[in-house]
Amino acid sequence: MAGAIIENMSTKKLVIVGVILLLFQAVAFMVGGLIAPSTTTPVQYLATKCVDTTKLRQEAKWFMPWGPNQCDKIRTFDEAMAKKIEANNIVFAVHIPLPNKEMSPWFQFMLVILQFDIAFKMFNQIEEGAMATIDVGLAYRDDTVSEWTEMAHSFEQRKLNCNFTAAKTFENEGRYYECDPLPFMEVGSVAHKYYLLNIRLPVNERKKVNVGIGEIKDIRLVSIHQNGGFTKVWFAMKTFLTPSILIIMIWYWRRISLMRRPPVLLEKVILALGISMTFINIPVEWFSVGFNWTWMLLFGDIRQGIFYSMLLSFWIIFCGEHLMDQTERNRFSVYWKQVGPIVFGSFCLFIFDMCERGVQLTNPFYSIWASDVGTELAMAFIIVAGICACLYFLFLCFMVFQVFRNISGKRTSLPAMSKARRLHYEGLIFRFKFLMLVTLTCAAMTVIFFIISQVNEGHWHWGEHTVQVNSAFFTGIYGMWNLYVFAIMFLYAPSHKRYGDDQSTGDTGANSGEDIQLTTTITHVDGPTEIYKMTGKGAQE
Repeated sequence: MAGAIIENMSTKKLVIVGVILLLFQAVAFMVGGLIAPSTTTPVQYLATKCVDTTKLRQEAKWFMPWGPNQCDKIRTFDEAMAKKIEANNIVFAVHIPLPNKEMSPWFQFMLVILQFDIAFKMFNQIEEGAMATIDVGLAYRDDTVSEWTEMAHSFEQRKLNCNFTAAKTFENEGRYYECDPLPFMEVGSVAHKYYLLNIRLPVNERKKVNVGIGEIKDIRLVSIHQNGGFTKVWFAMKTFLTPSILIIMIWYWRRISLMRRPPVLLEKVILALGISMTFINIPVEWFSVGFNWTWMLLFGDIRQGIFYSMLLSFWIIFCGEHLMDQTERNRFSVYWKQVGPIVFGSFCLFIFDMCERGVQLTNPFYSIWASDVGTELAMAFIIVAGICACLYFLFLCFMVFQVFRNISGKRTSLPAMSKARRLHYEGLIFRFKFLMLVTLTCAAMTVIFFIISQVNEGHWHWGEHTVQVNSAFFTGIYGMWNLYVFAIMFLYAPSHKRYGDDQSTGDTGANSGEDIQLTTTITHVDGPTEIYKMTGKGAQE
């Protein structure tokens, strides 16, 4: 009686394999918690007010806030009024990084958040629905003496969401509004050492440009980039795990190919899961250290979306194949009602990502959060995605419950068997139930990770408290996915060992009769495991 490794391997060896996998899982969490630094680092900047004295802007001029070629500066707008400097001639300059520091390709990306310091004035208050128009340019260079090279330039609008907590009286003039931070810029690679932002707030009273936005005193920026130390740990994990999953996947499919029967649906889906895990593992990010690939963020999102789709679909089919009767098994078409919404949701994720990061490939200052409609759409999308993830998990729990109920119905056949035979099948049932509980745990952690990732990605845009996702959670969940896929391919690979080879010849006849009783639902093709054969509507009946 041939079967899968999960049913034919001895309990002692299975326990050893389980302990080894558990130790690797602990190592994955410890790598993030003890070795890797925090995932990202925020750096705050206060824009320097430079004065543009040129009358005709025929070619781009870049204003440095400090250094040997620093611009003519003013401290306050009162000083500008005293010197009769118009608002259109003031440039807010920010150099990234701070003096005596360098940016690095190991930082992977750069996200910049903008915040206005706006003072309250009785005769210059912020109007309802005020929009700030920003003329912004981004330049780069790789040493301290070269000329700046323009990287991007754009005219952007950001809606001000400010609240004045004190009474609006003359006595409170000069106090600051409480304004939400605004999404400002996102760059998908940090290929250069130095970056320079020049920001203008052009005023045109006739066209109502930057009118009714209050008295802006300062502009503050927060630059967020991935820590280089975390990037190195992350790349090292990918480099180590890629051959591990690739080798077990080739070994698994070779064993399937040696079978005299064609692969069943469950075995094909396990292979597809291994392929998707390998796809997300391949450390192509190493090339981003040497090449200016601004599309790496988008490509990473696409890879993760493909893996999410495959993993969620696998769990549905994995449980479903142990529920279907023999006429419905091994047909992908019977799962379209469950897999279809997963594919549709993944496609919506892709469209949503293209609407922001796709556009940012050409305009890093674009943000879907900049408009009311975009903000409401993005908020609704994150909330709906979280609700759908929770509903999916509840549905998966229901399917697992049904599988357990089918197995419990089949247990009524066990008392009629010989003692050795009964203990064998009780062991199979326990192993399968344990694997299903591990699957539920993995699913729960994946759903939690997905929700927290979505909330963490949007917290700057909401102006709410940060949901801290530390390095240990990232490396731990990533390690869990790899170990789970590794375990599934290993345990469901066909075993060369045959249960009963060591049984006495006198007991063979009895065992054969029990085999026939247990596999009455098998018609034209064997399943990958005996549990697969035992479960299902037909088996329970």
